[in-house]
Amino acid sequence: MGLFKKILNWKRKREEEPIYEIEDWNEIVYDRDEETIKDTNQRQEYVRGCMDQIAEASRELESLQFEYNMVTSYLKDMEEIDALPREEKAILRECAKKIDDLELRQSDYLKRQNRMSDAKFRQLERMEEELAQGYEKLTQAEEYQERVKRDLKRLDGEKQAYHYRKNELRRAIDDTRSMSIVCASAVVICILLLLFLQFGMRMNTQVGYFAAVILGAVAITAIFVKHNNSVEELTRVEAGIRKIIRLQNTVKIRYINNTNLLEYLYLKYDVGSAGELAKSWKQYLEEKEERKSYIKAERELDECQKDLIHELRRYQVQDPMIWLHQIPALLDRKEMVEIRHGLIVRRQSLRRRMDYNKEVIAAKAQAEVKDLAEKYPEYAKEILGIVGQYEQEFS
Repeated sequence: MGLFKKILNWKRKREEEPIYEIEDWNEIVYDRDEETIKDTNQRQEYVRGCMDQIAEASRELESLQFEYNMVTSYLKDMEEIDALPREEKAILRECAKKIDDLELRQSDYLKRQNRMSDAKFRQLERMEEELAQGYEKLTQAEEYQERVKRDLKRLDGEKQAYHYRKNELRRAIDDTRSMSIVCASAVVICILLLLFLQFGMRMNTQVGYFAAVILGAVAITAIFVKHNNSVEELTRVEAGIRKIIRLQNTVKIRYINNTNLLEYLYLKYDVGSAGELAKSWKQYLEEKEERKSYIKAERELDECQKDLIHELRRYQVQDPMIWLHQIPALLDRKEMVEIRHGLIVRRQSLRRRMDYNKEVIAAKAQAEVKDLAEKYPEYAKEILGIVGQYEQEFS
């Protein structure tokens, strides 16, 4: 009964099919086990993988810091203007009012059909110098996002295939064990039957003994070879799964950073795609040329703008030129608050990305390396050596 029960369990196991879910690409996974750490190559590769994550986070932080400082500078300019005494604010408002009145006199021209709105024009004008670079960066980010998604899907597929193969090999190992029991039992039964025929029936059973031994030996040898091959392949498959997890971690970091970059660029340029930005950019260039020819005739407007810049420079505003495109903010506090809110949202987005790279990616990787060195002191010197190499490279 025990033998038949094992055969039934073996059949039931073969009918079961595991279900695997695609991993969350925003989650960083560390896969470490005793076998991985004891292997020199895998251990060094694991530590270098952690250090690569720290290096990737450092490069991202350096890029984000420049943008963060620029946004902070704009906010400081607003604070300087907001902190001016009433008399100096009145001078600024007077300059801004003159400019606003002159611009209103052009309203008939600006209200023509198919004209770009003032808000959109000012937004693009403030970012004119970086629009070309922004479009290129946005296009590259979208293309890179698609490549990373394809890589993650491919890695997910490979990982599921490895898990499926791993399950098959485990079933094969269980099968060979069950089959070896069946073969051994069959040989024993044959020998007992031959003994009965030899001594009970007085029959010549030498050929039977020989056949039973040969067939049993061949069957058990074949089962043993299959068992060993399955065990060896299972080891290779498990190593492949660990390697895919490390690759996934690297690609996930790039996916997360690139996703955050796309969200920030969409927020910054107020678009939904690079194509939309290109369309707005082209429309802006046409609008700019038309307005440029019209503004040339408005000498008075030019003089008023110079006066405003002069006043702003007296008040230690770091970037007075940008306020020529933010006249409503000097006249209307609500407009100033809206612009400040937009800059604060951008800075918060940058801060979240900086915190993520510093506190999640870099900190977790550092903690993983530290924990590895503490848990395995016999490898601490080697681990610190790898860390030192990376520190020299990025110092």
